[in-house]
Amino acid sequence: MEPRGLDVSGDLALATDLYELTMAAAYLESGQAARRGVFEAFVRRLPRNRSYMVSAGLEQALHYVLNLRFTEEQVSYLKSLPAFKPVSDDFFGYLENFEFTGDVWAADEGTVMFPNEPFIRVEAPIIEAQLLETYVLSMMNFQSLIATKASRIVNAAKGRQVVEFGFRRAHGPQAALLAARASFIGGCTGTSNTLAAERLGIPAFGTMAHSFVMNFESELESFTEFSKVFPNSFLLVDTYDTLKAVEKIVSSGLPIGGIRLDSGDLYELSTRSRKILDDAGYRGARIMASGDLDEHIIKELVERGAPIDVFGVGTELVTSRDDPAMNGVYKLVAVKLKGAGGGEGEKVLYKLKTSPGKKTYPGPRQVHRTIEKGGLAIRSDLVAFEDEPAPEGSFPLLKKYVENGRLVRDIPSLQAVQNLHRQQVRTLPAEFTDIDLTVASFPVLFSDRLERVAREFQHRS
Repeated sequence: MEPRGLDVSGDLALATDLYELTMAAAYLESGQAARRGVFEAFVRRLPRNRSYMVSAGLEQALHYVLNLRFTEEQVSYLKSLPAFKPVSDDFFGYLENFEFTGDVWAADEGTVMFPNEPFIRVEAPIIEAQLLETYVLSMMNFQSLIATKASRIVNAAKGRQVVEFGFRRAHGPQAALLAARASFIGGCTGTSNTLAAERLGIPAFGTMAHSFVMNFESELESFTEFSKVFPNSFLLVDTYDTLKAVEKIVSSGLPIGGIRLDSGDLYELSTRSRKILDDAGYRGARIMASGDLDEHIIKELVERGAPIDVFGVGTELVTSRDDPAMNGVYKLVAVKLKGAGGGEGEKVLYKLKTSPGKKTYPGPRQVHRTIEKGGLAIRSDLVAFEDEPAPEGSFPLLKKYVENGRLVRDIPSLQAVQNLHRQQVRTLPAEFTDIDLTVASFPVLFSDRLERVAREFQHRS
């Protein structure tokens, strides 16, 4: 399957920070453009209260990489900018003929990752690799943030359904579309976002709003009219008096799929509603809860045994409100020089930052994961140079998706990505999925050689 861009930004070539383009011009003018640069994206630290991240957004990032082109109008616009006045026509000619020719390795979408583990690696002429930075980070930071939040909420629900309800609270329709996709990767069973359902094949969920109930002369009339059209739907019962509304439904014998509670004491109301429904023979009717839910509220309801079957989560999910940023970075880790010293070989120059708080490891790197016997839990990850031997019994997380500018690995379906993530969560130690536990350390080791090279650079600086 070819990667999809979802048309979230129209023409994408200028969907970047200006400094990516000024650096590209300087690379070309200085004769450095053809040097082969190796960049890796990773997070230095996780958002607050997270014990892992979920890699997401790769499909759209690859779509950008494979389809990045500059139109005549875009090049003309860049020429008109004062910043590009000193730049020669060679650069604009380069942009008019731009096509990515490098390689991309990445962790599969849905993979559980930890800090300082590269989730994507780009190797290409440095001018090409540089131009990818802003868009790739924007796409993967946002979707990984929301997928991680969704996974956390789904963990709290302990097997009960979670549906993404956040369209109206997302930071715009484009963000809502990507948030729906990321939420599904993180384990949500559906979305209220009809566009996401149509574009991505995510199950669509919808009930009714208070305005529909308030439009009719009586609450029961609104329920009756809605049920005529949608006999197996969820009816919203908290517009006036929740329990009286449930009693009206059962006394009238209306066919329903369930009820939705959107306010009040959800434990008390769900428990009493469940009894009313069961006593009247509505044992198949399900109870959905919504209304400013987060993982902590859901966990408490589940632990108290609230008879809620489905949680609809909006604002807290699509904005990751408790910590609304993923700080993924894209750093140069090596430069490869062909024919170094007059020969035909390749010389790898390791690159790393040593600035306080922003130190990086040199690369190119691979992440090797080892699972406990029986596949029950991640024992450890080893981050090592790409040419180091893999530990016995481990498997690599970074796989080659693009070679010489062409896709070489199938893009999995969104359902397959969700299945992968669910399987990965099952391999996590219990403390990583308990939302109230603080993880003392991550199961990540760095190879002796990697640590040694990093120390050598530190002393040199």
